[in-house]
Amino acid sequence: MLPNTIKLYDSDAYRTHFNASVLSCERRSKPLNTSQNGGKADNEKPLYDIILDQTLFFPEEGGQNADGGILNSHPVFDVQIKDGVIRHTTDTPFPPGSQVEGQIDWQSRYSNMQQHSGEHIMSGLIHARFGYDNVGFHLGIKNVTLDFNGILTPEQLEQIESLANEAVWKNIGIDAAYLPKARLDDLEYRSKIPLAGPVRIVTIPGYDICACCAPHVKRTGEIGIIKITDAIKYKGGMRISIQCGSRALEDYRMKQQQLSAVSILLSAKLETVADAVGRLKDENFALKGQIMALQTSLVEQKADAVPADAANLLLFEPRLESGVLRKYVNLLTVKCSGICAVFAGNDAEGYRYMIASSFQDVRPFHDRLKKELLAKGGGSREMVQGSCPASQEQIRSLFAG
Repeated sequence: MLPNTIKLYDSDAYRTHFNASVLSCERRSKPLNTSQNGGKADNEKPLYDIILDQTLFFPEEGGQNADGGILNSHPVFDVQIKDGVIRHTTDTPFPPGSQVEGQIDWQSRYSNMQQHSGEHIMSGLIHARFGYDNVGFHLGIKNVTLDFNGILTPEQLEQIESLANEAVWKNIGIDAAYLPKARLDDLEYRSKIPLAGPVRIVTIPGYDICACCAPHVKRTGEIGIIKITDAIKYKGGMRISIQCGSRALEDYRMKQQQLSAVSILLSAKLETVADAVGRLKDENFALKGQIMALQTSLVEQKADAVPADAANLLLFEPRLESGVLRKYVNLLTVKCSGICAVFAGNDAEGYRYMIASSFQDVRPFHDRLKKELLAKGGGSREMVQGSCPASQEQIRSLFAG
């Protein structure tokens, strides 16, 4: 039985290099989840799970993704922990008993430390002020989400965000330590699940005391900034997305670039872009109404020109608004003693269609359309609608048959 892996990151989260002895090396039988390792690993090639006597690599645990880095210049694609033993997945076998040098991806590690410390401040404030518990946490490669069992208003979220950043500006020391059971029994701390064995407590004085296994920054000032980027109602509570530190800066840059681009396109100042978009939306709505009115007038004229004793009808039109397409088919169905089908669109982009009849079931023809021309849609005995990627020639051929 292998001993528990010594977690070097517990004693020094800022250390980046380490040496270790290989205790075990096994060829991996299961493919990696590429969404967790960023798609860096090639599951077509052999992968190996390496167990070391000690490591700086933080495994996927507590809602946080695993550290990346290298072992003897070979990439580490994933790090998992089970029963205290940490496994490193790489593309090269290392003989048991050999020595390896490891190096973690510091930029990713430090970013995770900023995110996780920021999350503790947010969760501690929300718990203290509103009594809500953090019931879910995910710190991935790009996204950081916090789930709470209560609803917060936009005003309350803004208040929490301001208070969280005040904690950053105060540059408070953050302490992380394993506490003896006697102290834990008298300590009030946050924890999502019952814990057995040694419990590591992360303390941000005045803001949060929480059980946590992950590396954290030494002082709150290193978080840089805490920014809420999204908040939605989720499972009776709320899911909040945040970005901290370097990620918050990247997020701001991206949004600034997008906003500046929109500002240029609309010939509007940054501070008036929302008003300009609102005016553009109103203008678009008015134009859409005019188009619908013109299309409606056009299809009414075309429907009037159809002979009163028409049998089956197959008509092709340019792009029509959905309401106009329905009106056109309704007008034609009155005159058509068989099946009436209108396809609106073109060969390059495909067609939206509506098929109806007052005298027969249109579903058998629709079934052929779906089977032979990959159409998608549904409806009733009297009318079906959907979309079709086929060409006009293919549709005509099917209709003729």
